[in-house]
Amino acid sequence: MTIHDIGQARLLSGRQLFPYLRERLVQWRAGEHRLTQRMAGAAFVIRVTSAAITFGSQVLLARWMGDVEFGSYVYVFTWLLLLGDLVHLGVPLTAQRYVPEYTQTGSLALLRGYLSGALWLTFGAGTAAAVFGALIVWAFQSSLDRGLVLPFFFACIVLPFYALTFMLDGLARSYNWIKLALLPQYILRPLLVVASAGVLRAAGVALDAVVVMGILAAASVAGTVLQLVQIRRGLAQVVPAGPKIYTPRTWLATSLPIILVWGMYTLLTSTDVLVLKQFRPAEEVAYYYAAAKTLALMSIIHFAVSAAAAHRFTALHVAGDRRGLSDFAAGTVRWIFWPSLAVCIVVLIVGKPLLSLFGTSFTAGYPVMAILTIGQLARAAIGPAERLLNMLGQQRICAFAYAAAFLVNIVGCFALAPAYGGAGAACATAAAFATESVLLFIIAKRRLGLTMFIWAPRA
Repeated sequence: MTIHDIGQARLLSGRQLFPYLRERLVQWRAGEHRLTQRMAGAAFVIRVTSAAITFGSQVLLARWMGDVEFGSYVYVFTWLLLLGDLVHLGVPLTAQRYVPEYTQTGSLALLRGYLSGALWLTFGAGTAAAVFGALIVWAFQSSLDRGLVLPFFFACIVLPFYALTFMLDGLARSYNWIKLALLPQYILRPLLVVASAGVLRAAGVALDAVVVMGILAAASVAGTVLQLVQIRRGLAQVVPAGPKIYTPRTWLATSLPIILVWGMYTLLTSTDVLVLKQFRPAEEVAYYYAAAKTLALMSIIHFAVSAAAAHRFTALHVAGDRRGLSDFAAGTVRWIFWPSLAVCIVVLIVGKPLLSLFGTSFTAGYPVMAILTIGQLARAAIGPAERLLNMLGQQRICAFAYAAAFLVNIVGCFALAPAYGGAGAACATAAAFATESVLLFIIAKRRLGLTMFIWAPRA
């Protein structure tokens, strides 16, 4: 409520005061819901556009590179995604907690310290990890396939900028700058990669894993620098200059349990490809990757709603609005599940034609797509339960859930992938996602009293 609203309320009689306040609260909640829905809508549009660009670029790269080189590129790229989700130490994942908290409590010195220090912390951690990774590649290069050494070195170059991009994403979303958060990494970077690859191919350059990873490194640096400049300009307009207080121990005390959860999830989405490569040829890895990434269209909805809702979970919790938190959480479950189910049905219907775009041999990955659908629907059925738990201080128990799911995944992959290839790895991954969903549902119910499930998402 504004000062003007309070002044009006004081002029009302006692009988009129409480209905007036209740009406203002309802209007405020409705406004917040509309803001979140607009953010989710913007994130959804960007992710849909990104999915189309990424899917098209992967189709082109698969055709330009061939099965074997594309499989090698996918293998190195998966390692990059895995490490890139860990080297930032989870600090970007605290942005939607600390930015609204410091803002609402008026702790501007702490806010300024976080906005500055978190950027340096994540970039420094990424740089240290990149140097260490390059040393490992150099020391064990004789044990690697010759065609993988240079791509791994390029992946090390990308790591610091990957970490910084995550931090910039978190800061931008905390201020509802959803376009600035997502456009550089989800639109600009894939466009730069596919456009550069197309130019080189037209110039007669053979596209292999080395060349494409080099292109990815250049595009990542350019996109991250551009995003950094834009976000710093935006922050200068909304945060007044002044003293800074740095509390990295506080940030890390919150972020490290979260990164354990986040890392376990990343392992869930990466282990299948990494293990499959140990037992199957590169072309089968390419088929599996194409099927999994085609099905990943379902995850766009989950991401869009979670990205828009995370800081609202924190704000409602800090405000002590238990009923508002319950209703808002229930809405996010519905916003995720039903659209995800519709997308799933469509993808399965047109799955084989979509896979054939990569090449006629890629239709061999359709059974993988069908199996992974089960796991994706299990995740959608509980909505953004993981984001909710992390934002409300339940990150440690979340780590247990993801550790259990990862154990199911890694054991299942090693047990099934050697004999059944991609189908076996997909079964293990789907079982892991189902395990994750069941455990997160139980945790949300027992710790917060919230039923995060599509059939009964209420307090």
